[in-house]
Formats: sequence, structure tokens, C-alpha cells
Amino acid sequence: MLQIDNLSNEIAGKAILKGLSLTVNAGEIHAIMGPNGAGKSTLAYTLGGRPGYEVTGGSVAFEGADLLAMEPHERAAAGLFLGFQYPVEIPGVSNVQFLREALNAQRKGRGEAPLSGGEFLKLAKEKAGLLRMDMDMLKRPVNVGFSGGEKKRAEMVQMGILDPRLAILDETDSGLDIDALRICGEGINAIMRKPDKAVLLITHYQRLLDYVKPDFVHVLAGGRIVKSGGPELALELEQHGYEAVAA
Repeated sequence: MLQIDNLSNEIAGKAILKGLSLTVNAGEIHAIMGPNGAGKSTLAYTLGGRPGYEVTGGSVAFEGADLLAMEPHERAAAGLFLGFQYPVEIPGVSNVQFLREALNAQRKGRGEAPLSGGEFLKLAKEKAGLLRMDMDMLKRPVNVGFSGGEKKRAEMVQMGILDPRLAILDETDSGLDIDALRICGEGINAIMRKPDKAVLLITHYQRLLDYVKPDFVHVLAGGRIVKSGGPELALELEQHGYEAVAA
């Protein structure tokens, strides 16, 4: 599904990723862990097409297509979802309005008919239920006045509605209490743990991986993946830190 080959990039002239390679197949969940400044969020933003992240080498194929040649909206329409560490607020725009416009824009990009208001509300209610969110929350402006946990749950509802093939989740566990962590973990599993989907889960800690069990764990350090293994690698990192494992 996703094939990253020797990817390098820079931000404002500073090299961040330095020859990163990774393969993610359909049906797999990959966790990316590593110290601060290793390039984890940079990888997510580069795959999502965020401006200012200049690719200087390598290639990325998504479903056989050149991902780097696509505009951000084309990547989204192709089935890529990027979850942010700090979801932004959009005053004056309700979650329902935002999500319906986003979904129908993607459907248009794929040549599909837009959903009617009734069809969309039925879908939104179903996905909100997975994250235990009341529909009244989705009528409020996007993330305005939301707690950290509510923002992440709303983002997982967005993921459920957009129904991506590949979800890249950048520190979804950041700022979550125990209950919100469990709910978000259960939501990720319900939405994305399917044979035709995949997840790239970026995290610092083992705690989210207690709920979303990865098939593979990778250590990213110095702009490269320096070690890969199974779920036991995350436990090793928790016990001994990155320096001992990546040495």
C-alpha cells in the first residue's frame, strides 16, 4: 500500500529525513517511535503534503501511484488521512458542515455522487457513536472550546466519516486521559483494523499500543529508521529508552 524508498527532505534548508525507507502493506498497523527531533512528525507532514517540507531525494508510492506528485487534496481523495498532534480550531464552522463538505469534496475527486444531508447525518451519527460523542458536539464550531480529549475524539470521528485507506496518526495519545485514550484506541480499531486498510501510528509511549496493537514497531532516530521489530520492541523502548535500543 505504502512504499517509502530512501526519502530525504529539509525544512528551511535544514535536513530532517535522511534516507528513510519503509513498507506498509494493507491490513497492517505500524508504530513509529523515537526521541524528540527524530523526524516523526516531519514524516507525517511530508506524506500529507504540508507546504514547506521540501523533498530532496527518494520516492513514495501509495497504492502504486506517485504520492509526492499529488497535491494534498488529491492525497486525501486517494485515501490518505493525516491526524494531527494538535487539531486546529475553526471558529464559525460547525463540525457537521466541515465534515460534510470534506467528505463530498473527496467523493467528487473520486467521481462519486455527494451524500445528501440525511445520508450524511446517518453516517455521522454512526461514527460519532463509535467515539461516544453526542451529535450536539458535532453541531459546535470545529474544536472551539473542546478539551484535548474531545478534539482527538472529534478527529477520530472525522477519520471514520472519510473512511481512508491509510491513516497516519501523529501522537493521537497526546493530552489524553485514561478514559479518552481507551475510547480513541477502540475507535481506531473499529475504523481502521480491516484487511484493506493500514495505519501508521506515531507515538512516544507504549500506552496507546496497549489498545491499538501494532504488527510492527520502528525506531526513528536521526532521520532514519534504525531498528524494527514486533510489539515487544515498544516494551523494550519503555524499559530501556531509545539510546539503548537504537545503539
